[in-house]
Amino acid sequence: MRVVDRFPREVVEEARLRIPMSDGVHLAGRLWRPADSDERPVPAVLEFIPYRQRDLTAVRDSMHHPYLAGHGFAGVRVDLRGSGDSEGVLTDEYLERELRDAEEVLAWLAAQPWCNGRTGMMGISWGGFNALQVAARRPPSLGAIAAVSFTDDRYADDVHYMGGCLLTDNLSWASTMLAYNSCPPDPDVVGERWREMWHERLRDSGLWLAEWLRHQHRDDYWRHGSVCEDYSAIDVPVLAASGWADGYTNAVFRLLASLDVPRKGLVGPWSHKYPHLGQPGPAVGFLQELVRWWDHWLCGTDNGVMDEPMLRIWMQDSVPPSTAYEERPGRWVGEASWPSPQVHPTSYPLGDHRVLAPGDRPDGVPERLTVSSPLSVGQFAGKWCSYNAPPDQPYDQREEDGGSLVFDGPVLTERLEILGTPVVELEFAVDRPVAMVAVRLSDVAPDGRATRISYGLRNLTHLQGHEHPSALVPGERYRVQVGLNAMAQALPPGHRLRLAFSTSYWPLAWPAPEPVMLSVFPGSSSLVLPVRPDPGDAELSVPDQGEPEAARPIAVTPLAPGRERWTVTRDLADNSSALDVVKDLGVVRIDDIDLELTRRADERYTWVGDDVGSVRGEVAHTMSFVRDAWAVETRTRTVLTSTATDFRLHAQLDAYEGDERVFAHSWRLSIPRNHV
Repeated sequence: MRVVDRFPREVVEEARLRIPMSDGVHLAGRLWRPADSDERPVPAVLEFIPYRQRDLTAVRDSMHHPYLAGHGFAGVRVDLRGSGDSEGVLTDEYLERELRDAEEVLAWLAAQPWCNGRTGMMGISWGGFNALQVAARRPPSLGAIAAVSFTDDRYADDVHYMGGCLLTDNLSWASTMLAYNSCPPDPDVVGERWREMWHERLRDSGLWLAEWLRHQHRDDYWRHGSVCEDYSAIDVPVLAASGWADGYTNAVFRLLASLDVPRKGLVGPWSHKYPHLGQPGPAVGFLQELVRWWDHWLCGTDNGVMDEPMLRIWMQDSVPPSTAYEERPGRWVGEASWPSPQVHPTSYPLGDHRVLAPGDRPDGVPERLTVSSPLSVGQFAGKWCSYNAPPDQPYDQREEDGGSLVFDGPVLTERLEILGTPVVELEFAVDRPVAMVAVRLSDVAPDGRATRISYGLRNLTHLQGHEHPSALVPGERYRVQVGLNAMAQALPPGHRLRLAFSTSYWPLAWPAPEPVMLSVFPGSSSLVLPVRPDPGDAELSVPDQGEPEAARPIAVTPLAPGRERWTVTRDLADNSSALDVVKDLGVVRIDDIDLELTRRADERYTWVGDDVGSVRGEVAHTMSFVRDAWAVETRTRTVLTSTATDFRLHAQLDAYEGDERVFAHSWRLSIPRNHV
């Protein structure tokens, strides 16, 4: 990362922006803009998220928004209502109130004397979500957006559910927001009102996980904020980016295929990070890309940004399996459009534990092959979304294949490149009315090591879609398409593909209510791969994307070291197993506001043997803020268990001033399972 201290335009900062909403609430923000923007007004670029611009995202914000300001824009970072130093209470994601607030913030920015009336929105994760959602509402000043690590479909492709299966990231993410929503505003900003505002949040923000568990199918709750419901509502240019280790890659491809506006896609090897901070590497100069993007669409500069390939992706080369990578080998590949005419869906039939060559249908294929997976399949799956908290990527898949139904392809004699979304055409039967299937695609090296390159989940009661699931008839034959995550992978000669099916994938996804025996009918099942033949001289050139740059981050002093841990254990005396994940960020002081900040998260997932009724997820967070005599700490704990008929949810929230507990609340709920 190259730190930039001097910019084309001098930058001034307004650290305590206060923006009025129509209902009397004020939102807190921070603004960086060119010093001469009162005389030479500039476009404003908004990042609108709930992660506390004064402390939790202060370092990142100080790298991004001054950089934009130094290149001729106003970089604006605003806390959502009820977060950070903003007034009000935050009660869920992407509410109508949040989106109206965003429209009002954009209108306020456009009306400022230093703004030329043009605005953009940018963000990663939540900020990418709401940039798209606000764009679909067409606020008059909005000229373009840049969304990173986002989804267009809140039910089918978000942290909550995958293929109709409940993700345990739903639990960990809800627990994270319970912790963040428990944090107080800063008395140095809001004054003596801080305690009143804090207790309002503690009382009223609520337990979001309960709401998410009550909506187990695709209904109006999830349709709200899902721009896939009407892509045509978006009428501004869109820059979309993500990474192969991220959980939010698929939406980039869907947007490129479905939008009817100028658009560009960028997918690198990264986890849930901005591309210039991307890990695994190589990272790229994404802030330079943003400057070019805003220059073209908000300032009218003819800089050729739209003359480059619509889609730029990092075609990954084979690597040994590992839970963490510094760099992923590969090369940048460009596509002029998406879907690409260079990518050809190719069907590979299944045989007797084999993935056959296209068009091959040998005799002797068994009618059915069966599997009933142990609950241990999935303990080396890594996170649904890698947040770059190593070791959170999948380990050697041989650890998982023993409990799975495995189909191996032939040893490759020439290089095979795959770009896009693999699909499994599956004919199956099960012996229980509720079942799921996890499908993994791996790259198997000559020495036998297996690296997962894509996977997909499907709740098999959702054969007719995610809106109206129905119980399966045991023994009846069904057909389903299981879409795997989008990918770009090159396999060299000597390697082979492996397709594996399992009936559970715990603790990445919550298991079915009962153990299931899955029958696969290989003679009428196949793997469809998006094959990208070598284009030779027709290969599109991808311009150099530059070394990552950023403004100099604010000073932070480490006071106590953090630690990260990812431990799988099994006690053979009682057959109990556990996955323990620790993400302890230690203690740091944000020097310019003299604030000491502590953050720690502990996740624990346990089970006994193959008893699906024993699965348990528990997530605990500790957050503390200290300045002189002001010392505040919150502790949250969320526990999710289940029976065959219900989810059981228990949560606790405790808040302290110094050593005194000043607030306590607990929840204990039972929520019926409905085909999950």
